[in-house]
Amino acid sequence: MTPHMNTRRAAALTAVAAMVVVGVQTGTASAGSNTRSDDASSARATAGATTLGVNTASRRGIALRTAQADASAAAESLGLGSQEKLIARDVIKDADGTVHTRYERTYAGLPVLGGDLVTHTAADGRSKGVDKATDARISVPSTQPEMKSAASARKVVWAGDGKPALAFETVKTGVQKDGTPSRVHTITDATTGKKLHSFEAVETGTGNSQYSGEVTLSTTKGGSGFELTDGDRGGHKTYDLNQGQTGTGDLVTDADDTWGDGTGDDRQTAAVDAHYGAAKTWDFYKSELGRDGIAGDGKAAYSRVHFGTGYVNAFWDDSCFCMTYGDGADDKSALTAIDVAGHEMSHGLTAATANLDYAGESGGLNEATSDILGSSVEFFADNSTDAGDYLIGEKIDINGDGTPLRYMDKPSKDGGSADYWDAGVGDLDVHYSSGVANHFFYLLAEGSGAKTIDGVDYDSPTADGSTVTGIGRQKAYQIWYKALSVYMTSSTDYAGAREATEKAATDLFGADSAELTAVQAAWAGVNVK
Repeated sequence: MTPHMNTRRAAALTAVAAMVVVGVQTGTASAGSNTRSDDASSARATAGATTLGVNTASRRGIALRTAQADASAAAESLGLGSQEKLIARDVIKDADGTVHTRYERTYAGLPVLGGDLVTHTAADGRSKGVDKATDARISVPSTQPEMKSAASARKVVWAGDGKPALAFETVKTGVQKDGTPSRVHTITDATTGKKLHSFEAVETGTGNSQYSGEVTLSTTKGGSGFELTDGDRGGHKTYDLNQGQTGTGDLVTDADDTWGDGTGDDRQTAAVDAHYGAAKTWDFYKSELGRDGIAGDGKAAYSRVHFGTGYVNAFWDDSCFCMTYGDGADDKSALTAIDVAGHEMSHGLTAATANLDYAGESGGLNEATSDILGSSVEFFADNSTDAGDYLIGEKIDINGDGTPLRYMDKPSKDGGSADYWDAGVGDLDVHYSSGVANHFFYLLAEGSGAKTIDGVDYDSPTADGSTVTGIGRQKAYQIWYKALSVYMTSSTDYAGAREATEKAATDLFGADSAELTAVQAAWAGVNVK
C-alpha cells in the first residue's frame, strides 16, 4: 500500500486488512517469550477481561436489544441534540458489573462518520463516563446538499475533522498494485465539493501443515468423506479459490480425513495451515479474552486459500467476514502461518470493537493491534514447529532472506517502522506507524534491554534511556484488549491509546498497581507522554 496522507480519522467505515506494505523491508531476526503471570494475578486479569453475562451469542443479543431500547435515554443523558440518535453496536460487561456500551450515531437519519462513542455504566446504574470519537457538537445547517452527487454516493455527516459537515461517501472498487482487492472510500463536502477524507478499506494480513508440522484439525464428515468445516468453533469453513479472486471457490474436502503433505506442492497444505490458524485464534479469543468469536456473537468467519497467481499477501475483508491468503511469489509458499492468521482475524476484531480508522495514528494502532494479537495467538498455540516470538511473518519469508516483516522489540530494524512517537508518525504508512504500539507492547510484556527469550536474542531500547520492567505477556494483551474493546474509538491516536490502556490497567489491576505503573513507563519508553 502507499502511505496515507495526514488526514484525520474516519469512523464506522468498513474494515479490511492486508498483512504487508508493498516494498522490500530489511532487518535481522529475533524471537519470543514464555513469560507467564503469577496464578492469582492471571486469574484476576482474566476475570476482569471476560465479557461476563454477555459472553454467549444469545446473551449478547439480549444485551444489544436492551441497549437499543435504552438508546434514547442514553442520548438524552449525554445531552445529544434532538436530531441525534444512537445505534447500539456492542456491549461488554465486566466482572464488577460495569457495562460498556458502544454506539454509532446518526443525525437526522444520516450516518455520522466519526460520531461513535462508548458509555460506561456502573452496576448500580451510575455513569462512569463516556469516550467519544469527537467532542464536537453534531449539527449541520441543512441536510440538503448543494453539490450534485454520484449515483452511488451515500449522504452522511462527516465528523472526523473539526466542525461536522454534510458530505457524500463514495466507494470505488478495483485492484491494488500487488493484486490485493481495493475499496477506496472518499468523503466529499456536499456544500463545497472539497475532498475531506479518503482511505483504502482493504487494509494491507490430523493435517500436515507447511509451517506448523502435523496438527489436529476439527473437520466434519460429509456424504462421501470429510470437509474443512469446524463444528467446534462456529462452523468455520476453509475454501480453495483455485487461483480465482472472487466468490468462495470450493469447500476443501478429503476422502480419509488426512490433509496435505506439508509442502506447497499439495493444494491441501495451505488449507491445513489456514484452518489450523483460524482454530487457534478462536481458542485464544475464547480462553484468554473471554470473547466468543471475532464479533463476539459465536459466529465463525471463513478462510479462502489460493487467491490469484503469485500473490504475496493475505487480507481480512469485513464485507465478507473472511480471511484470504495468497500463495506467494512461487505459488508454493502460502501466507498462512499462525501469526498471519491471527493478524488477519484480529483486523476483524478491531472492526467489531473500536473500528480504528485505517489512516494516520489510528491506522497504526489498527495494524499494531493485529500484530500484537497475532503474536499472542502464536505464543498461545504453543506449537514447537512455529514457536511464539515477537516477530511478524518470520515463517513466510516474504523478503526472501529469512528475515521477518516486522520486529516488536525494535521496530526500526525493518528499515521503515518507527520505534518512538513523534509529531510526524501519523504520516507514515500504517504498517510503519504501528511500530510505536508494537514497541510499547513488547516493553510492557518483556521490558527493556538485552535478553534471550526461548533461545532468541532481543535488545529493546527506550526513547529516554529509562529501564522498563515487563509484566508478562498475558497481562499485557489483556490490558490491550480491554482498552481496544471498551475505551478506544475510531479516532483514537497514540495519546488516546495511552489513556485507554491506563484505564484498562486500572480496571483490571487497580489504581495503585504495578501493572498501571508499567503501562505508564512503557508509553514513556516510546515517547508517548
